[in-house]
Amino acid sequence: MTVLARRDDGLVIDDDPDRVDLDATYAMVVGEGYWANARTPGTVAASVRGSWVFGVYDGAAQVGFARAVTDRATFAWICDVIVTEDYRARGIGSWLVATVFDAVEATGVQRQLLATLDAHEVYAREGFTPLAKPETWMERDRRPPA
Repeated sequence: MTVLARRDDGLVIDDDPDRVDLDATYAMVVGEGYWANARTPGTVAASVRGSWVFGVYDGAAQVGFARAVTDRATFAWICDVIVTEDYRARGIGSWLVATVFDAVEATGVQRQLLATLDAHEVYAREGFTPLAKPETWMERDRRPPA
């Protein structure tokens, strides 16, 4: 277990992929999130295996999650950031994102991206801004229409 951060209330953040509770992660990301409702448990498991994952734990219970899709050298996409409903409004989400951003930046990555519909203020406090040149970015989205 690699504990990256610890709070006085006993919560910890670590990046041990073996500690991630796939059922809890699925419940949070798919059940409580708005962006991943079509993901299957297998897709969530594959995304955990293919990413740098960060869990928030209260003892043995996982209460938050985030992941970075990154080469740990030049670029990172931060995604699936969530804190389970019972633990919200305690500053855990802000603490989680700050920990993720610091860990990614410590690898030398200087460019991080993310997408959000409703948490712009959280990410702005961490230095995120709208894309400087959105006209240079493109996407290829093969997901079925919502």
